[in-house]
Amino acid sequence: MNKKWVSTPYLLWMIIFIVVPLFLVCFYGTTIKTDTGFIFSLEPLRRCLEPTYLKVLGRSVLLAAISTLICLILGYPIAMILTNKDFTDKNIYLMLFIIPMWMNFLLRTYAWLTLLEKNGLLNVFLQKIGLHPIHILYTNQAVVLGMVYNFLPFMVLPIYSVLKKLDYSLIESAQDLGANQVQTFIKVILPLSIPGVISGITMVFMPAVTTFVISRLLGGGHYYLIGNLIEEQFLSVGNWHFGSALSILLMIIILISLMITSRYDTDKEGSVGMW
Repeated sequence: MNKKWVSTPYLLWMIIFIVVPLFLVCFYGTTIKTDTGFIFSLEPLRRCLEPTYLKVLGRSVLLAAISTLICLILGYPIAMILTNKDFTDKNIYLMLFIIPMWMNFLLRTYAWLTLLEKNGLLNVFLQKIGLHPIHILYTNQAVVLGMVYNFLPFMVLPIYSVLKKLDYSLIESAQDLGANQVQTFIKVILPLSIPGVISGITMVFMPAVTTFVISRLLGGGHYYLIGNLIEEQFLSVGNWHFGSALSILLMIIILISLMITSRYDTDKEGSVGMW
């Protein structure tokens, strides 16, 4: 039996759900419709470079970058704690990160409306203990909070997976050679965990920069992101050409970010620095 036939279903899946949609996006993004049909034009792409839309794109990239940085700051220590051999309840805490991912993304985001609204659970609790209520719903802070909550597991799990496979004898060797905990982390643990860090950054930044549900619900429509703009062009305005052009621009941004992160992962297994 020819082994090539085994890959046929996968190839068909790739063609139907990846190649064809990408071709349609590129087609609509580089054409305009006239009375005689479609003609090649860069007008949709040129429109993407207008100050109004560049401002929306910049806000999307900025909030996604902030969310990714916060997830990294929170996620790396959590991953280290979960991989600590002296931490006996690691499986329980690991499940606490995984279980919310089983819930619907929309429901998880709606839950924050109940927590953050004016008379929500958080403000009621703060008033009960004598503190002033906070009003962050429908702000940039609420959008970032929603991103961090939804995408934090995507930062923790890749780093956890790499740290779990780390050869502990390397850490013991560093300590035997006189390295303290800080030196051991900087020279051994951190370089070897770079592949997990890069995977986590990629898995958080990409959905964060393209999200539209979080900004619509927690931003209340006041904080327009590129995902909301693309959704509007396809579902409300009906301008598939401009919506496709925005999608192409967003794909270029994501590809550039992947190229930047891959430059810091030249050795897929990480590398131990010299001291």
